[in-house]
Amino acid sequence: MEVIKKIMEKTIKRYWPVFLIPTMAAFLIGFIVPFAEGIYLSFCKFTTIRDAEFVGFQNYIDAFKDSTFPDAFKFTTLFAIVTLVLINVLAFLVALALTQKIKGTNIFRTVFFMPNLIGGIVLGYVWQLIFDAIFSKFDTALKLNEVLGFWGLVILVCWQQIGYMMIIYIAGLQSVPEDMLEAAKIDGATKWQTLWRVTIPNVMPSITICTFLTLTNSFKLFDQNLALTEGRPFIIQAGGLTVKTTEMLALNIVNSFYSTNANSRGVGQAKAVLFFILVAAIGLIQLKSTRSKEVQQ
Repeated sequence: MEVIKKIMEKTIKRYWPVFLIPTMAAFLIGFIVPFAEGIYLSFCKFTTIRDAEFVGFQNYIDAFKDSTFPDAFKFTTLFAIVTLVLINVLAFLVALALTQKIKGTNIFRTVFFMPNLIGGIVLGYVWQLIFDAIFSKFDTALKLNEVLGFWGLVILVCWQQIGYMMIIYIAGLQSVPEDMLEAAKIDGATKWQTLWRVTIPNVMPSITICTFLTLTNSFKLFDQNLALTEGRPFIIQAGGLTVKTTEMLALNIVNSFYSTNANSRGVGQAKAVLFFILVAAIGLIQLKSTRSKEVQQ
């Protein structure tokens, strides 16, 4: 085994460019170049990338003047906060139940995880049919009521993501040292005290991952929003401006990019850059705040 290990190490040291260069080239072509070009286009007036005309910060000024952008931000922020709490609390409780010594836990894990395998567009249309069938009995519809649209999105996303977060929490719960649980039991700690003082501190790495994924996924949500509500219902403000009351940031950016207004693509690209900065900043702040509470083992 030692001989084979040494041969593999020598081979890797000798031929590392063969493994590294294709990966770096793919990363450069598929991410770095388009990302840099996108930032440049946010400062341009363009229809295609071949006719881009530099206009400075005008696109960003127009983006901030667009009243639909802060409205979408407020709606997305409220949605992210609600789903952050609901998804993580429910996923943790389900994971806690499925790590107990009861029969059939593997079947339940599979059933809870399966919604995550279904595409967002498909889920959106399926849940739209379900909700409209229910609300039709009350002479309303999902796309006619802002509150119903909001909670419809919350239910859809919770149903889709709880199973995925549950798997991460199960892995964290199973990694809690047994000797610490035994010591808490010997010291006379109640189940609640053990959960709060022993289990949760040791599961903080899983909480960090799950809260990060939930928060960023909520801000980036697009296909479910498009399929379920399309941003409806509409409100027509003074001056003829149409506001989509359940439109989230990602959908707002796409609608801005493909609107018929002058230089809509430049403004949409500027919004996309602002969106990236916002999500990155929120994600980093969340990671820093939760990592500081992790227990060093």
